[in-house]
Amino acid sequence: MARKPAQTPPADRFAYERELLSRGLTRLAGVDEAGRGPLAGPVVAAAVCFPVEYIKDGLAGDLAGLNDSKQLSEKQRERFFDLLMATSDISRAIAIVDAPTIDRLNILQATHLAMNEALAKLPCQAEYALVDGLKIPSLRWPQTPIVKGDSLSFSIAAASILAKVTRDRMMHAYDVEFPGYGFAVHKGYGTKQHLAAIAEQGACPIHRRSFAPLKQEQGELF
Repeated sequence: MARKPAQTPPADRFAYERELLSRGLTRLAGVDEAGRGPLAGPVVAAAVCFPVEYIKDGLAGDLAGLNDSKQLSEKQRERFFDLLMATSDISRAIAIVDAPTIDRLNILQATHLAMNEALAKLPCQAEYALVDGLKIPSLRWPQTPIVKGDSLSFSIAAASILAKVTRDRMMHAYDVEFPGYGFAVHKGYGTKQHLAAIAEQGACPIHRRSFAPLKQEQGELF
């Protein structure tokens, strides 16, 4: 009988955190953002600091299926969001930078501002950050940047869920406040529906006027 090929074990998504624990660091925060690309709405950053026991022993119970927010359904993201917010020994913080500030600073600087604010608000007073993507020169904490970190680090994955769900809920509220744009559907991204609504109604207060196509004259664009 042919032997079954050995299965590849799942990646250890606390590997980065455990390496930092071995260096004597214990207050480790995963940081991620949501909303860099849309034409409307805020950019949201979140930071999550798991207890040392979680890092050493792994996630258990209802948190065991935690994953990158992009790999979860909306219902799953909502469930993990509520779990992360309700679990008292998980330290977390969320920061929001609105569209006018994005226009004033540019989206990159606004995103970095949100990340710094989220880390500064953490009750655990983080001493080290794990960041999704590339190194952030303006971050006020020592850091390890991890490309695709939301799929490689539970700390970053948790932050990605908090940021994504927070922003999605805000866009649903904006859909009621500014009807006709479809914010609840496309979350502010530049879909055909959204561009058509801008052409018909013009920009509203949450649109990023520094973003193409909004920075151009409406008639010139459409």
